[in-house]
Amino acid sequence: MRARAFLASILAVALVLSGCAGPDHTIAPAGAPQPVESTTAPSPHPTVAKPPKPPLRPLPAKLPAGLRRNSGVRPVVLTFDDGPNPTWTPKVLDQLRAAKVTATFCVVGREVQRHPELVRRIVREGHQLCNHSWRHDLDLARRPVKEMKADLERTNKAIQAAAPGAKVSFYRQPGGRWTPEVLAVAKDLGMRPLHWSVDPQDWDKPNAATIGKRIHTAARPGAIVLLHDGGGDRAETLAACPHLIADLKKRFGITKLR
Repeated sequence: MRARAFLASILAVALVLSGCAGPDHTIAPAGAPQPVESTTAPSPHPTVAKPPKPPLRPLPAKLPAGLRRNSGVRPVVLTFDDGPNPTWTPKVLDQLRAAKVTATFCVVGREVQRHPELVRRIVREGHQLCNHSWRHDLDLARRPVKEMKADLERTNKAIQAAAPGAKVSFYRQPGGRWTPEVLAVAKDLGMRPLHWSVDPQDWDKPNAATIGKRIHTAARPGAIVLLHDGGGDRAETLAACPHLIADLKKRFGITKLR
């Protein structure tokens, strides 16, 4: 009996000791807190907070002074925005050539980069080029001056890469959302701000008859007419062009910007 009691005592001590051992088989002091295994994996890349973007500059209550809104002579000026587009721009060019008139194409930089051959054709056929920003950012004129300048310079470089030596005398702000700051940037880069006086809102895709009627009603001597050869389906603009070109040519004449 004494032998059995002794063996039982030895076994109890062994069990106690094994229960108090840590994961490395060392004995934990009595009352010591037991380690808790973490369930959260460490992040391989620590999160770095990005600096907040500067707030957008507010738009002025009215259009700033200095915008080109008239040809300065009796004939009117046709302008086409948001191209070049491989579907619509060649057809617009065909119509202008058939009517023996020229226009100003306000081109978007990334479209110039995609379709440089159309820029070369525009220049080759005697039309003018106007910088219309890199990606048609409606808020560009509200951004920091450094961003505006980089955008306009990038677009001019794309134009020069497509048509080396092409003259880019004008800049048109997307949406006509001008600020004094973007006017100053364009001037520093040797470009005059080009606005318009007749907007038939062809970007909203009214039918051809409506486009023609709006232009006929609003046009005056020296008008600058806003149309589009890119930025969406321009089938109705294209359908309106033969009649509106003939009408404007007969009433006022059509000229280049000077």
